[in-house]
Amino acid sequence: MAQPTDQSCRLYLVTPPALEPAAFAVQLAEALDAGDVACVQLRLKDCSDDAVRRACDALRPVAQQRDVAFILNDHPALAKEMGCDGVHVGQKDTPYAKARQIVGKDAIVGVTCHDSRHLAMEAGEAGADYVAFGAFFPTATKDAEYHATPDLLAWWAEMMEIPCVAIGGITPENCGPLVAAGADFLAVVSGVWNCPEGPGAAVKAYNAAIAGALAG
Repeated sequence: MAQPTDQSCRLYLVTPPALEPAAFAVQLAEALDAGDVACVQLRLKDCSDDAVRRACDALRPVAQQRDVAFILNDHPALAKEMGCDGVHVGQKDTPYAKARQIVGKDAIVGVTCHDSRHLAMEAGEAGADYVAFGAFFPTATKDAEYHATPDLLAWWAEMMEIPCVAIGGITPENCGPLVAAGADFLAVVSGVWNCPEGPGAAVKAYNAAIAGALAG
């Protein structure tokens, strides 16, 4: 996942919590071929390690063949085993230091920080490659206990050079203030995979919205 430039903001796609790997690989290819995407995070819930392995085998090559980072949620040991580019950990998952020890110094490790400046500073000082803030908007993907605001992104962009990811109910229509505030990446789930016109059309719409917000 390339470091963003000062004036850039890129898409960070997160998979649905349940998927059929072979069928989803087709959707993922459509999304990645439609426009700029920095990263894909495989985030499966309530499934076995073998199911995660099968999904990695099907989806990781789709991303990596297109020079898109492939990150696994919440499973540092599996991320290393399956050749992923890194791992994303939440506050209730493997602690950052342990995840880093498992995946190694060259892998990407991102940390969920909700709406907390304190958690973000801790993660950044520990060496996280990015911090994720949210939810910024209502989302049907998961129960959002935390509600972040654009001023958090602006504060982080001014304080730190470590990239920040905004997540939670982000659409092409509402992402402008987050881009303007300094989000380096927009993490999107249902806005892409549930798009009636398909994931490719959604990626194009998000990239157009990002470009419009940066043009100001």
